[in-house]
Amino acid sequence: MIYAMAAMILLVFLVACFTFKVRVASIKSKQVNLRYFQLMQGENLPEIVMKTNRHLTNLFEVPVLFYVVATLYVSLHIDSQIGITLAWLFVALRYLHTFIHLSSNHLMYRMLSFWASFLCVIGLWINLLIQMP
Repeated sequence: MIYAMAAMILLVFLVACFTFKVRVASIKSKQVNLRYFQLMQGENLPEIVMKTNRHLTNLFEVPVLFYVVATLYVSLHIDSQIGITLAWLFVALRYLHTFIHLSSNHLMYRMLSFWASFLCVIGLWINLLIQMP
């Protein structure tokens, strides 16, 4: 479980670095004024800036439910192969979701990867409740 959580943290770090790179490039190319980033409002942004901003924010939404349930597995010493499998499937689907969102942004594929990952988190919670001592 710890390694799955670490893989998610790595994803957040990678997306944050990419977001920073995109923001700097948009400022250097004069597509976005530096002042925009003070309050994150007031300009029409290039699509890549909007996508990276939104995706980074998204990584602090549903994944929080994953971090909580994964922490409970660890702290309660619940050793479940189903839990481990669902955790790694969640992580893989979130990496896929990131790739889709920040590249082609194909809505159907993005939606499927998002909802499949969400179902993994629900499965983790259900399995946790079943495995509780």
